[in-house]
Amino acid sequence: MAEIVPPLEVHDLTVSYDRRPVLYGVDVVVEPGSLVGVVGPNGAGKSTLIKTIMGIVPPNAGWVKIFGQPYGNAVTRVGYVPQRESVDWDFPVSVMDVVLMGRYGHAGFLKRIGKRDRDIARDCLQKVNMENFASRQIGNLSGGQQQRVFLARALAQESDLYLMDEPFAGVDAATESAIVELLRELKDRGKTLVIVHHDLSTAREYFDKLLLLNMRLVAYGNTEDTFTPELLQKTYGGRLTVLSEVAGATAGRKEYEREATPSHES
Repeated sequence: MAEIVPPLEVHDLTVSYDRRPVLYGVDVVVEPGSLVGVVGPNGAGKSTLIKTIMGIVPPNAGWVKIFGQPYGNAVTRVGYVPQRESVDWDFPVSVMDVVLMGRYGHAGFLKRIGKRDRDIARDCLQKVNMENFASRQIGNLSGGQQQRVFLARALAQESDLYLMDEPFAGVDAATESAIVELLRELKDRGKTLVIVHHDLSTAREYFDKLLLLNMRLVAYGNTEDTFTPELLQKTYGGRLTVLSEVAGATAGRKEYEREATPSHES
């Protein structure tokens, strides 16, 4: 039997910004078909982890492999949804143009977009209920609509591994529900998804595995094993919002004082 190559391996990953460490010695192997939530406090290095996996941020030490290869050799197998705040929404490009960007990796050496690519792009827009906005300028959409378009672009890549940096941030309830449904559909099709997520109140419901991060890897595994008061306290410390169910209470939440955190990293 052929050995199954993990979609994502991270080994001893250490990253710094301006000599300030952000991640220390992170080790994790993500199994095929996993829906993984990356959770931790602000400043924990969640976005840095995603950017380093993609080669956007260079590591100080350690390595990343995508299906056993460096990212550059597996780029067509990875779909990416960035944080909305990192996108220039004033750039004069249409919704369809954005989604078609997801087809460039399949377009061949000359990067010519053909009829099949446009058909796939339209189908992806339909899946996120944005087909009627195909000609709209991306900057003229609401935050939730913009996020749906970037999801459509990721779908158009027809990837095996999806990396998403807070796809639920700033979206309405309907968009959040649509995103969750889409993530589960992709998982059911055998795709692997790694999602940076900030809301503990929905983490247990949305993900089958959790990666708890606070500059170091605190825990990684099935949600029922990692979403515990002990591990969450270890991850968040004094900043933890403890859900009543997790803490064993019957109602309400207990909020602990939030500490000041760096603004450039989530």
